[in-house]
Amino acid sequence: MTTPDDTPPAAVPCPICGKPAAPAYTPFCSKRCADVDLQRWLSGRYAIPGREEDALGQDDGSREE
Repeated sequence: MTTPDDTPPAAVPCPICGKPAAPAYTPFCSKRCADVDLQRWLSGRYAIPGREEDALGQDDGSREE
């Protein structure tokens, strides 16, 4: 009988180019794709949206202290 721990992980494609991921660069297929992803983060292409008040460091008074 197999347990969930015995099953291999599903093959997930590289998020940059779609090729199968390489174990050494998971979740990417190569160092190049990992570097492309890093460059996108560092350049601001990937951004997590936030409220304008958060970006300015203002407090709207809604927190209890």
